[in-house]
Amino acid sequence: MLVKVSIENYKSFDKREELSMISSSKMQGNKSHRVKIKQTQLLKNAIVYGANASGKSNLVSAFAFIKNALMEGLSVSSVNDFCRNKQENKTRESIFELQFTVGDTFYAYGFSAILSQRKITEEWLYELMQDGSSHQLFIRKGGNPPTLGDSVKLSAAEKSRFTVYSDDFVGRDTQLFLMEMNRGKKYAENSKLGFFTEAFGWIMNNIIVINPNIGISNTEAYYNDESLDNISRLIQTFDTGVTEIKTRKITVEEMGKMIPAEVVQSIFAHLKAQMQMTNLPSIQMTWRVEGGFFNIRIRENSEPEITTLVLKHGKSVFDFNFSEESDGTKRLFDLIDMLLTDRPDAVFVVDELERSLHPKLTEHFLVLFMEAHEGIRMQLVFTTHEDTIMDQSLFRRDEIWFVERDADNASKIYSLDRFKERYDKKLSKAYLEGRYGAIPVFRQFSFRKGE
Repeated sequence: MLVKVSIENYKSFDKREELSMISSSKMQGNKSHRVKIKQTQLLKNAIVYGANASGKSNLVSAFAFIKNALMEGLSVSSVNDFCRNKQENKTRESIFELQFTVGDTFYAYGFSAILSQRKITEEWLYELMQDGSSHQLFIRKGGNPPTLGDSVKLSAAEKSRFTVYSDDFVGRDTQLFLMEMNRGKKYAENSKLGFFTEAFGWIMNNIIVINPNIGISNTEAYYNDESLDNISRLIQTFDTGVTEIKTRKITVEEMGKMIPAEVVQSIFAHLKAQMQMTNLPSIQMTWRVEGGFFNIRIRENSEPEITTLVLKHGKSVFDFNFSEESDGTKRLFDLIDMLLTDRPDAVFVVDELERSLHPKLTEHFLVLFMEAHEGIRMQLVFTTHEDTIMDQSLFRRDEIWFVERDADNASKIYSLDRFKERYDKKLSKAYLEGRYGAIPVFRQFSFRKGE
C-alpha cells in the first residue's frame, strides 16, 4: 500500500511537499477506511481539492513521472519539468520518493536528478522499520557504482554477480538502477537481492494512473463473456442508456482508421517495451483514447489481436461505437475497471475523477468502489472539484487534502485534518466560503466602453 509520496522541484512544486496516507490517531470515524499493517494505520482514500492551475494534476503527474523514469529513464521532454518559478531551480536537484508496503515490508524508494541536464544524481532504497529506523538496501551517488547496504548479506556468487551489474551501470546518467536490476534478470526465490524485484514490481504494477484524456489498464475484464456481462449490468446502474456491451475483432488497419496513426504507433511501442522489459511471451492491455476503446493482446511471432467495444442501447436493434457515446459514458469506462478488479494492493491515482460526470454519478461510483473493496488493500487517490462529496459521512477528515499556490506561485499540499472541525460541520459550504483556502481568487476587471 502507498504510505507517502514526496515531491520537490517538479513542475509547480518548489519546496518539498508530501501527501501521506498515514491516518490520524485522533479520528475514530469511518474505521473501515483504514488498513493496519504491523503498527501502522494506512488510509484507503485521499481526495485532493484545489483551484484550477493549483497543481492537482501535477501531483498525479508525479506518479506517472516516476513510473516513466523507471521504464524509459529521463526523457528528453523532462528537461523542462523542474519548477520554473525561479532561475536557480534549473540547476537544482528535483527529488521524488515513494514510501510503500509490499506485504508487511515497508520500503522507501526515491531518486534525485537535475532534470534540465537529464542527470540522475542519487538513487536509494531503504527498508523502514516500525521503531523509526531504516536499513539501507542500496544507494547510488553521482557517477559512482551503486552499492548495497551493510544489512544485505550476499553469497559469494551473488556478490560477484551484483558487482558486475553495478560496474556495468556506471555512466548511465539518465537511467535508474532499480530498473536495470529488473531488466531481464532472474533471481532465486530466496535471493537476498529479491527486494529489487519487490520494489520495482509494486511501483510498476500496483500504481495505476488514470487521467481524463487517456485510460490504460491491463485488466482481464474485456477478454471474456462473463466479465463483459458483469460490466453490462454494472454500467446499467449509472443510467447511461447502455444496456449491453460486447467486443468486435478488428485489424491494425481498421484501428488506424479510428484513431491517428501516431497514436497507434505509440500504443504498440509501449507494449513492445513492456514485453522486452518483462521477458514475457505475451502481453495484453486495454487502451481508451479519444475516439476509441481497444483491447490489445500481443504474442511472440504472432499478429496482434485487437478488439473494440460494441454497445447496445435499450431495445434498439442497432449497434453503437464507443466514439458515439457521451463524454460521461466514456469517462465511466476509464473508471469501471477500478470496481471490478481483484488485483491485490492496487493504488488508483485518478486526475479529475468527476470529469464529465453528474455529481450523483460521482458519488454513486465512490460508494460502489468502497463497497467493492471493503476490507481489502485497495487505495484510491484522486483530484476533483466536486464539493458535494466533501462529506464526513463519505470521507474522513484526514482523507481530504488541498493544493494551493502561494505568493511565489508554488504549490503547497495540506490536509483538512489541520483544521479542527466539528463532526457536524458542513465541509463543502466552509470550503466554498474559503475557510480552507485552495479556491480561485479573482481580481477586479473593468470593461472599457467606447465613447
